[in-house]
Amino acid sequence: MASTGVNILRWSALGSGILYGVYHQAKLTTAAKLAAIDRQYEHKQKLIEQAKAEYSKSKLPPSSKTSEGDIIRDPENPRFDLEAFLNTVAAENK
Repeated sequence: MASTGVNILRWSALGSGILYGVYHQAKLTTAAKLAAIDRQYEHKQKLIEQAKAEYSKSKLPPSSKTSEGDIIRDPENPRFDLEAFLNTVAAENK
């Protein structure tokens, strides 16, 4: 038969193991919920960026390109070519 001290030690170990298990499970659950919230936020951010890109594509001014060789006439466009623009203007003025 086990002594009283051993029984107290066993029950204390059992109780602390159960408390640690509850704490650890709560910690894992919280981490999983935060990860899900982060994934959802990133997905929404990605959709917003795609919508902005589509909106800016649909709102390009029609005068930024000509029908002749797709010369870009908007100087703020990153693909603007000054030489091609000047050659086109010179050809139009002849």
